[in-house]
Amino acid sequence: MSIAIRDALPSDADAICAIYNHHVRETIVTFEEVDVTAEDMRGRIAQVTPVLPWLVAEKDGDVAGYAYAGRFIDRSGYRFCALSSVYVDEAARRCGLGTALYSALLERLRLKSIHSVVGIIALPNPASIALHEKCGFKKAGHLTEAGYKFGRWIDAGYWQALLSP
Repeated sequence: MSIAIRDALPSDADAICAIYNHHVRETIVTFEEVDVTAEDMRGRIAQVTPVLPWLVAEKDGDVAGYAYAGRFIDRSGYRFCALSSVYVDEAARRCGLGTALYSALLERLRLKSIHSVVGIIALPNPASIALHEKCGFKKAGHLTEAGYKFGRWIDAGYWQALLSP
C-alpha cells in the first residue's frame, strides 16, 4: 500500500464529495443533511486554500481521505486559531490514514503560525475522539444537544490542540 499526502486540487472535488457525502447521508459526523455537489466542494477548497491548508491522502493513487483547516471565528483576535476537519473513505479506515492526514495538517498549521486548533466532534464518536487525542488534542468543552439530525438531538464536543508554547 502506497500513501501520499498532497495539497488538494479543484480536480479532487468529485473524490472528496464521494467521501464526504457518505457521511452526510449515513452518519452524524457532519451536521450537513444534503449532499454537497462537486462545484460547491471546489468553491470550499478555493475559499480555504489561499490562507489555510486543504490536504488529500492518496492510497494507491486514489483519493482516500482529506483534511483541512478553516477559520475558527471570523474576528481578528481569533486569527491564530483554526478549526480542523478530517474525513477518510470507509474502505480506508483503520490503516493510519487519518493520523497521517492530521499530522500533516497540524505541521502545515504550525508553519502558518497557528497557535490553537479546534476539532468539533459529534457525539458519540469514539473513533474520532481516539484520533484527536492520538494527535495531541484534549477535550475542551461539551455542548449538549447542539445539532439535530436523523430525528434526534446530537451533542458536540470540542477538542483542542496547542501547536506552539
